[in-house]
Formats: sequence, C-alpha cells, structure tokens
Amino acid sequence: MNWIELNQENQLESIKELSKQQPVVIFKHSTRCSISMMAKNRLERSNAPEGVVFYYLDLLNYRPISNLIAETFEVHHESPQLLLIKNGACIYEESHNGIDMDELQSQIK
Repeated sequence: MNWIELNQENQLESIKELSKQQPVVIFKHSTRCSISMMAKNRLERSNAPEGVVFYYLDLLNYRPISNLIAETFEVHHESPQLLLIKNGACIYEESHNGIDMDELQSQIK
C-alpha cells in the first residue's frame, strides 16, 4: 500500500481535482484506537486496486483536516473512516469493522 500522507488542508482541493481523473481514497486513522489499527492493517494486507490513489490522515495530529473533510465531502465524522472520492464528491464511505478492500473495489467499478 502506497499511502500519501494527508497533512495540509489545501490537499483537499487537489484530491477533488485528481478524483475527476481517477478514484481517490481517504483513510482517516486514529493511532490510539485498536479498531482503527485493525482496519489499517486489513487494508495493507489486501491487494490495492490499480489506478486508485490512497491518502492517509493521522486523525490525532490533523483533526482540523478531518473536520474539513467532513464538511467538504458532506459526511459525518467517524474514526476509523474510509472515503471513496470520484468526480469531486464522496460516493462511498465506511467506518470501523465495515472497512473492507473487497467492498471498496466493488464500489470503484
């Protein structure tokens, strides 16, 4: 898994623009949460779909960015949380034990 660290608010505009060419995933992770760690490990052990860009947000260090994500993509804040962005909008979101690479791949198609 090749994560791109999401650590600046202006990256959200870049993500929206990039998502017009290819799917973008944002994974919001709490480094103090065992469920979040389990979800992250499950993603990393899976085969990532080709042509998808994966961003990783350390929720504890960048909470203002997490709040901006919720506002920008009109989703309720969760942790851990996985968002699929296409054409500038969140088309799929999942949290906690529902985070699954197979389900993500089915949403990308």
